[in-house]
Amino acid sequence: MKLNTVLILLTMWVPATFGGNGPAAARVNGEEISEWRLERYFAEFLEDQGRAVASIRNPKAYKQLRQAALDALIDRELLWQEAVKRGVVISDAMVQSQVEQTRQAIGDADKFTRRLEDAGFDEAGYIEYTRREIAARQVFADLTKAAGPDEKQIRDFYETHRAQMSRPEEVQARHLLIKVAQDADPSTVEAARLRLEQLRVKITQGEDFASVARAGSEDVSASEGGDLGYFPRGRMLPEFEAAAFALAPGAVSEPVRTAVGWHLIQVQNRLEATDVSEEQGLEMVRVYLARQHQAQARRDVLAQLRSSNRIERIDDE
Repeated sequence: MKLNTVLILLTMWVPATFGGNGPAAARVNGEEISEWRLERYFAEFLEDQGRAVASIRNPKAYKQLRQAALDALIDRELLWQEAVKRGVVISDAMVQSQVEQTRQAIGDADKFTRRLEDAGFDEAGYIEYTRREIAARQVFADLTKAAGPDEKQIRDFYETHRAQMSRPEEVQARHLLIKVAQDADPSTVEAARLRLEQLRVKITQGEDFASVARAGSEDVSASEGGDLGYFPRGRMLPEFEAAAFALAPGAVSEPVRTAVGWHLIQVQNRLEATDVSEEQGLEMVRVYLARQHQAQARRDVLAQLRSSNRIERIDDE
């Protein structure tokens, strides 16, 4: 179990003597979720997303995130109450095993004890909390068992999307361009090539290709450092394409003449072609659709629990 997950779990439920203190953020069938509990969980909820409360400047975004945190607490309470209704029993051995995993994830015994105290627990209270957590997870798993996709669904999806499962060879490149008309006289063509050679010398002497392109390229991509992104064969001018696909990643081409002028090309990366067999494709679809079915089952179960229980969201008012 990840440490962040462990720390979040420590605030999902708190002992009743603490959870009921102060004003309520919500009630689930009369059981209160306190503002104190929501405040503590909200900080952990944001931390798990790599954010901090102080970093949220937009009041609308703050409210939406806080509502999402309260939704999570409400769902957890609904699942616990459903476990009680169903008579779910969790063995002492399973609880002790989970407590020990949490203890090891947090660190030494003193850190574990301090963390419990910060969350308002003594060890007995935390053991009861862990029992609730396991029971809620178990009932959620039981309620969300979803039938996998049948073979017709898999085949239909595969036939519809099979072209997207294979990818041609692609390169990621930058370029810089000195424009010269295709019918320009030889002296003009040569003058443009020499200008390009001067830029190439700067790059070979260590200047960054993108910086040189921004300053010296005459292509519309100059402002992006000549970035062309990824492209397959058949998209660029033939001479440009031949040079780009012949380069190793990191290499810079010799001057390349096309109908629009002289180019320098730097290949940054190469993606080899992928050819997915029918067997591989069907298995990829099977896994994807199974995950989709599972995700939908979870949404449906939580929606059904919310609609069939009495929920008061006081924090939103």
